[in-house]
Amino acid sequence: MTETTAAAPRITMYGAEWCGDCRRSKSLLDRLEVDYDYVDLLLVEDGADRARAISGRTNIPVIVFPDNTHLVEPSDAEVRTRLTQLGCIG
Repeated sequence: MTETTAAAPRITMYGAEWCGDCRRSKSLLDRLEVDYDYVDLLLVEDGADRARAISGRTNIPVIVFPDNTHLVEPSDAEVRTRLTQLGCIG
């Protein structure tokens, strides 16, 4: 019997290089070796619209987790807590 599985949902971070909070969150995800997609709002045409549609705000970064929850302008502690809750880190 064969099972077909959809690709596992991934973490997606919406941000921009000029944003200090974005650089900090991106650096944390990199240090924790978390697999994620990065949407650069300066390079992706509808990136800012997508981030705003998710959060209802214009603040960044917006980090969307595999369970479809999201954080806006989170602290490193908030990101670590959410990643731990989801089993993404130990």
